[in-house]
Amino acid sequence: MRKIVFLGLALSFLTACGSDSPSEIVGYKTTMKIPSVFNAGKIARGEVIHANFVVENTGEYPLVLSDVSGSCSCTVADWSKDPIPPGEKGFVKANVKTESFSEGPVTRSVTILSNTTPPNTKVVVEATIIK
Repeated sequence: MRKIVFLGLALSFLTACGSDSPSEIVGYKTTMKIPSVFNAGKIARGEVIHANFVVENTGEYPLVLSDVSGSCSCTVADWSKDPIPPGEKGFVKANVKTESFSEGPVTRSVTILSNTTPPNTKVVVEATIIK
């Protein structure tokens, strides 16, 4: 009988303390601040644009960046995989390959999926391709 009571108390304690797991944090909505445009300036055709965006959690709950994707196959993204605590900063990086671009202005977007409202945020990478 003591084992059953102890098991019941242990389960109650574990479920009450488990509210900070990353899977449950995703349900809490927060806010973030991120520059909407990264301007790389003039880039020679064939170079890779390395766009770095600083993401700041301006809300009350951890910010979770669940996915970041480029608008085309020429854009490869990386981002902070761990939850970003309130008041802290993380990153989104986008590498844009330019070998197939023509001369002139180019714009590529990156979509960030997070626990914000709305859940999708778009940022833009701009450059001017030169010879």
